[in-house]
Amino acid sequence: MKTRLLIALAAMTFATCAMGATPVTLKLQKGTTTVPHTTPVGGAPLTSLEQDPAMAAGDADSGDGEDDLGGEPVVNRTLHHGHHGGLNSMGHATRAKSHPELKDGFEGLNFHDQRYANGGNQFSVEPPDQGLCVGNGFIVESVNDVLAIYDRAGNELVGPVDLNTFYGYPAAINRTTGAYGPSITDPSCYYDADTRRWFHIVLTLDRAGTSSALSGTNHLDIAVSQTADPTGAWTIYQLPVQNNGSDGTPDHGCTAGFCLGDYPHIGADANAIFLTTNEFALFGPGFYGAQIYAISKRALVAGDASPNVVLFNAGDPSVRAPAFTVWPAISSGGQYAGAHGGTEYLLSSDAVFYDEGTSNTIWLWSVSHTSAIDSAPMSLTLDVSAVGVQTYAVPTSLAQQKPGDAPLRDCFALTGCAPTYLGYPNIVYSTPRALAVNDSRMQQVSFANGKLWGTLDTDVLLGDGSHGSGVAWFVIDPKSGGVFANGTLALPDANLTYGTSAVTQSGRGVIAFTVVGPNDWPSAGYASFDAKHGAGDVHIAAAGAAPWDGFTGIPYLGDNRPRWGDYGAAAAEGNTIWTASEYIAHACTLAQYLTPPLFQCGGTRGALSNWSTRISRLQL
Repeated sequence: MKTRLLIALAAMTFATCAMGATPVTLKLQKGTTTVPHTTPVGGAPLTSLEQDPAMAAGDADSGDGEDDLGGEPVVNRTLHHGHHGGLNSMGHATRAKSHPELKDGFEGLNFHDQRYANGGNQFSVEPPDQGLCVGNGFIVESVNDVLAIYDRAGNELVGPVDLNTFYGYPAAINRTTGAYGPSITDPSCYYDADTRRWFHIVLTLDRAGTSSALSGTNHLDIAVSQTADPTGAWTIYQLPVQNNGSDGTPDHGCTAGFCLGDYPHIGADANAIFLTTNEFALFGPGFYGAQIYAISKRALVAGDASPNVVLFNAGDPSVRAPAFTVWPAISSGGQYAGAHGGTEYLLSSDAVFYDEGTSNTIWLWSVSHTSAIDSAPMSLTLDVSAVGVQTYAVPTSLAQQKPGDAPLRDCFALTGCAPTYLGYPNIVYSTPRALAVNDSRMQQVSFANGKLWGTLDTDVLLGDGSHGSGVAWFVIDPKSGGVFANGTLALPDANLTYGTSAVTQSGRGVIAFTVVGPNDWPSAGYASFDAKHGAGDVHIAAAGAAPWDGFTGIPYLGDNRPRWGDYGAAAAEGNTIWTASEYIAHACTLAQYLTPPLFQCGGTRGALSNWSTRISRLQL
């Protein structure tokens, strides 16, 4: 899940260096063992209930929500980020004429996999988000709400596996009985080269029985592989994150009694696995700051019954720094920061906190003394400091697309088509529909070659003077807070969005993103990335085949934002970088869309969307 945020801080100042809040110790709850098995693909092409009523992210102006495909959303995540007049300059990049670094790639999970996994006992989910991790000859890809495991050649070994089944829960929706299983979202994955174990996390919202209503409790499910082979057994742990005093959690006083551990992400140092969340009220308005959880890596790998957990509430007033999407760093080669008894670094941005939506600061966080997490967990400490960078801004506009066949849109526009096949009135859209770019939250962070590497989306001015999206990138010295390199990657005629990066231990990396614009269908792109030369030219790893054609942004379907993603993913393995980007892999005409089996275009899409993912291998 992803929120849109506005917190006015005009009267607040932040310390250059501030000590964090007092840690709180928790205990994990060990659950069952799971083994990933492919679930059958099938089910009705369209049903009367396509969206999870609790997760359909509606806004105040998104319609009345009283439709058959989804209901009025229960989870309140509709805060809005700042607005601004745009930046004055465009980042520098050109389109590369060749892509010599690209070795190969393959189509990963797509909307058809997601919707029709587990016999079709799934909801339609958009956007997919992206979890990718790589190691020991395997690739694990996870999106909302399915998982697949591949070998290095792209052969699918297991999948699609719906995440409800993987975590041992009933189906998201049992279309025979009408019973609901827990609502799962926001998968992330990490392969730890040091321990040769896989870690996979999701946010799980519990139901009130088997009804669609949420009970209020929510937790992070943490799956830890028992060997270096992800196709084998995994141990499941649960970390309650409702933070209202129940289940051993602290009470953060969230509106209506329950907090929400939104947008979880994963990182690690030598001693601990780090999970971070954005804490919102679950049933009412309010943002309560990012949460940072440190969990004993040794205990997770050993399968201990109750590994130690240390929680830092970065939203505590004592922190005196804006804490939103505080992303923990990962290390690809088992090289970690050993200073101060073991240290994990994290990065965050703050433009979303300001009315003008711009900033020239990112925030460097560190959790030290991690080697004591088993013996003296209260000795872990949190520090944060401001890092001055080039100005970045929350992107202000939607991304236009190259025209092309978009059968869901065309069915809505064609007299009689939508009422007959979809059960909705006709709507005529401009051609083509635009899609949403990211805000300026921090994306994936790497610790490599003694440096911190990160990216975020930023507003840029395109060549025609209009606003667009580019990728701001940073290379930070975590010891001093100095900036080794910093810049903006952008094209004059297209948006680059959902930029994420991975970096080898020698300090060579790749930024991956989606390229979309008036001359581009959504395509999987990348650029080289290092501390000396910054970001290189834009390459296309896989060109889009058609426009995005999804249900978000359509009235009656519960969300007025035409959603494209929440985050991308990339992973370093030796001198190889693997990227996973959202793109459109297949074209489909309206005639093909209405050919039985309806809406599936030969198994390439579903009734309500056509997103796909591209996994690419780049040799450095």
